[in-house]
Amino acid sequence: MKQFKRIFLIVMDSVGIGAAPDAREFNDEGADTLGHIAEKMDGLHMPNIAKLGLSQIREIKGIEKVAQPLGHYGKMQEASNGKDTMTGHWELMGLHIEQPLQTFPDGFPPELIETLENQTGRKIIGNKPASGTGILDELGEHHYHTGDLIVYTSADSVLQIAAHEEIVPLEELYHICEIARDLTLDEKYRVGRVIARPFTGQPGAWERTSNRHDYALKPFGRTVMNELKDEGYSSIAIGKISDIYDGEGVTKTLRTKSNMDGMDKLLQSMDEQFTGLSFVNLVDFDAIFGHRRDPIGYGKALEEFDARLPEVFEKMQEDDLLMITADHGNDPIHHGTDHTREYVPLLVYSPNQTESNDLGVRQTFADIGATIAENFQIKMPFYGKSFLDKL
Repeated sequence: MKQFKRIFLIVMDSVGIGAAPDAREFNDEGADTLGHIAEKMDGLHMPNIAKLGLSQIREIKGIEKVAQPLGHYGKMQEASNGKDTMTGHWELMGLHIEQPLQTFPDGFPPELIETLENQTGRKIIGNKPASGTGILDELGEHHYHTGDLIVYTSADSVLQIAAHEEIVPLEELYHICEIARDLTLDEKYRVGRVIARPFTGQPGAWERTSNRHDYALKPFGRTVMNELKDEGYSSIAIGKISDIYDGEGVTKTLRTKSNMDGMDKLLQSMDEQFTGLSFVNLVDFDAIFGHRRDPIGYGKALEEFDARLPEVFEKMQEDDLLMITADHGNDPIHHGTDHTREYVPLLVYSPNQTESNDLGVRQTFADIGATIAENFQIKMPFYGKSFLDKL
């Protein structure tokens, strides 16, 4: 069985490929992120991902169904109880989450807000689900003149704290988020991430900066990344990957500012000689376009990503493996601004492969973690079935 020296895993954050069988249970019946975007774009122009076999998984308007795909292809169903970023990513690395992280559709409990005010010495405004830009339009000027903290949440299990960098210095904002993290660790709240959301600008022209910082729960068990690190392999985390796993199993972190910066950093890691995993999350699909229900912007971002794939192919060595997938859906045509419970695409490619295989419908995202574990002959996760023998 072929063993790969370097594995590059790209998570296209929120790029679902059609409603999962249990979508109705999540109020997501009919969700179809890629399909609906392609319809709104009157066809997606993604020739490079087409070559890997995307339309072999299912036909997507504008994406050619090639006769001989370069890659192996399939789709994966999430087994864990949830549709958020952390649950999806943790499952990719071999964990199964039965108890979902807590969400706060009516805002956070008064006692939590009062405690946070007392411990930070600042008043809190907002305390409701909101988009990151919308809440600044609504409360940014109030914050600018008073220094009150803007606290908000979303459909994810997140407590987000927005503050102007000139009003609340970054060091103070980060300390405030550390306090909030400590207050929300127990089962009473079970918040997945506390996120610092610094911004700059003037009333009517706010701009969120790249100084965002996530304070995540630690994974509820050991992941494939822990096993890689402990066995002396590289586990390179690009973008928000290190934050999602709270640094667990990470040997090197590369921060990013955008999808394109994420691709730059991935290519940078491809210039390094290492043995192990390079793992990138491309967050713009979700944060900038999915949650804001912008199918055209989403479609253009997908096409921009596709245009960068030839650079990845060119840098791949004979014993490299590329895997492209997602962590959930976020259908910009669907109701609300929530993630959507969908299948995610699975595309796998190596320069030395001589045939293309249908990987079928995988019953858990953890099949990726199991494949990585078998490749490097490390401890296999309890969940997941490797498809290494099909590559």
